[in-house]
Amino acid sequence: QAQQAKFLSDAENELEELAVTIAQAKKMVELIKVTLRRLLSVSTALLGQVEKLFAEASEVLATFQKEVASFIEDGERSMLGEAEADLRWKEERRAKLAQCKQNLENVPSTDTIYFLQEFQALKVAMEENLSPAPNFQNELNFTKCTQAVGAVKDVLSAACKKQWDHLQGKGFDGLSFQEMDEGLKDCANWQRLERGRLGGISFCFPPHPHVSFLPHTVAFIIDLDSDTADKFIQLFGTKGAKRVLCPIPYPESPTRFINCEQVLGVNLMNRGNYYWEVELIDGWVSIGVIAEDFDPRESYNHGRLGRNERSCCLQWNGQNYVAWFGGFESVIQQPFFHTIGVFLEYSEKALTFYGVKDSKMTCLQQLKVSSFAKGQFDTFQNKINHRFASLFLCKLKPAFFLESVDAHLQIGPLKKDCVSVLKRR
Repeated sequence: QAQQAKFLSDAENELEELAVTIAQAKKMVELIKVTLRRLLSVSTALLGQVEKLFAEASEVLATFQKEVASFIEDGERSMLGEAEADLRWKEERRAKLAQCKQNLENVPSTDTIYFLQEFQALKVAMEENLSPAPNFQNELNFTKCTQAVGAVKDVLSAACKKQWDHLQGKGFDGLSFQEMDEGLKDCANWQRLERGRLGGISFCFPPHPHVSFLPHTVAFIIDLDSDTADKFIQLFGTKGAKRVLCPIPYPESPTRFINCEQVLGVNLMNRGNYYWEVELIDGWVSIGVIAEDFDPRESYNHGRLGRNERSCCLQWNGQNYVAWFGGFESVIQQPFFHTIGVFLEYSEKALTFYGVKDSKMTCLQQLKVSSFAKGQFDTFQNKINHRFASLFLCKLKPAFFLESVDAHLQIGPLKKDCVSVLKRR
């Protein structure tokens, strides 16, 4: 009987433990069901958002396809019209010159006065100004299209990755559902802002000071600092500089260059964006920036702009442009521009040189840290990647190097159209 009682007691205990285990298992099942329902709800919401983004991407691509096709057609019609007008003008001019030549050949050799009259008519016809060359656009600008497609792709990839990570139990990189929803709302707000600003074309990427617009661009007014001018540089007021053969008896100054024909601007740059223009009047000239604390008594080989890591420049050497930094150079295949625009961006740690003509800007070279494609190597860009960013730890000054005798430059008046172009980029 005692054993039977013990057996019954053990059986009751096991039944109680089994009941507790079953109850716990039921709670776990219910918790799993609630979790799955929540995950399903979140996944459905994310799927709807992703589908919406795909629809936006399709709309963007369709809009760009129409606009690019229209742009190309309009450009072709415009260029064809200009070419035909120029051809007609030249044919008329050729016919006129041929007629004058024929009239001159028909003049009797004894009629000197008639000969002189016809000769004068031919000379006037030959000296007529030629019509301006057709202004063909060298390239089509697909920058906005590339940026839009790339931005949409990045957003879609990020949304899909976060959804997959969440389903695998990794979460949203520390973001709650509410924070993620707020982020998508911010993206939508920016998209509406860009759609209104860019004529109905929808984008979905955050503002970038160099790509979209430059609200803090400073139209920089430069005055040359006479206390820094080398003795072989003659200054014309505060805007002009020319290299001369006879030394000028400038007073002693601790900031004066003594081994390089260089001069600095008096203005300091240490934040924001700056833009200025320089007119190349004659000779070999280098334009750039230099650290405020650079020693002006450095040797010629190390003290020249771009031959050290404390300065950089764009050089015109009479044949082509060359960008210099840290003793490394990059030759630029562009025609000569009398006006050079310099755009310094502290936030981006970038310096861009533009060729300016008729208020149109051609990018000659941008100095900025960038990554290489696989298998690619460029010694100049490699130097930029390793050392250029450190230049922006200093206060910088505009700098000018007049390399050849009679080299002459003038700080140009800023073209408002160019500053407006920079603000729109």
